[in-house]
Amino acid sequence: MAVQREWFEKDYYAVLGVSSAASSKEITKAYRKLARAHHPDAKGGDEERFKEVSAAYDVLGDHSKRGEYDEARRVGPSGGGGFASGSDGSNVHFEDFDDLGGMFGNLFGRGQRGPVSMRGVDQETRIHLGFRDAIDGVMTTVSLGRVGDGGQRQVKVRIPAGVDNGQRIRLAGKGGAGRNGGPAGDLYVVVEVAPDAMFGRKGQHLTLVIPVTFPEAALGSEIKIPTYDHSTVTLKIPPGTKSGTTFRVKGRGVATQKMTGDLLVTLEIAVPTELSPKEREALEALSEVTDWSPRNKPQEEG
Repeated sequence: MAVQREWFEKDYYAVLGVSSAASSKEITKAYRKLARAHHPDAKGGDEERFKEVSAAYDVLGDHSKRGEYDEARRVGPSGGGGFASGSDGSNVHFEDFDDLGGMFGNLFGRGQRGPVSMRGVDQETRIHLGFRDAIDGVMTTVSLGRVGDGGQRQVKVRIPAGVDNGQRIRLAGKGGAGRNGGPAGDLYVVVEVAPDAMFGRKGQHLTLVIPVTFPEAALGSEIKIPTYDHSTVTLKIPPGTKSGTTFRVKGRGVATQKMTGDLLVTLEIAVPTELSPKEREALEALSEVTDWSPRNKPQEEG
């Protein structure tokens, strides 16, 4: 692209609040923070400041443009001849030139004319999904900023199976419109997943808490547990199982193209709040013959 006269008038690094040695990640982070703060649709947004930040990122966010910008400012307008500057060398006047493309054509090997194209800004929005929609995947629609008629722009989003809470989905070219023929920015959709009444989630694994009785845990048992696909599996509980023990059911977790997680089943011993006479009698008999107590510390051998 041709060197732009504003390159000598604007310190784009200062506009974004970063040093000239900043990394690409630091520049992008600074831009996104400022773009969100000054977006015209945001509360307290400043359209002129937003345009200024966008113009700075259009140059510094592109490796090739940034190199040309740094080189142009290093050489300075005097390197092309005919530039007049203020006494401190910081104010450049362009009254005598219609376009800088021809002047700096030798410097960068090009002499293009016309307005510079600018990439549209990246945008970010949030979408709320049900627990099962996030696991199964869904096609939905998000509404973006207001357009001229007071409505909103609708963008269809395909949510892939297995997305997790807080995950960002990138939609290339679905962000802000470019300027002067430039490409559109990207749209980032942040997923917020509602909790489920039965299942929890740890990455690719589903979690489930199942209550069991004291006899089932102490003597061992086989119980039926529900799975995400509305079926059941049999879980074998070994004798002497403690409350809080977790069992793994292979292949019953979150399924994606790359892998399928497991179902993690945690047992909790339920204590009845009401007892029948026979139950009370049985427990009292057990209490009389039980010498073990979980509060007794093992005796140290001496």
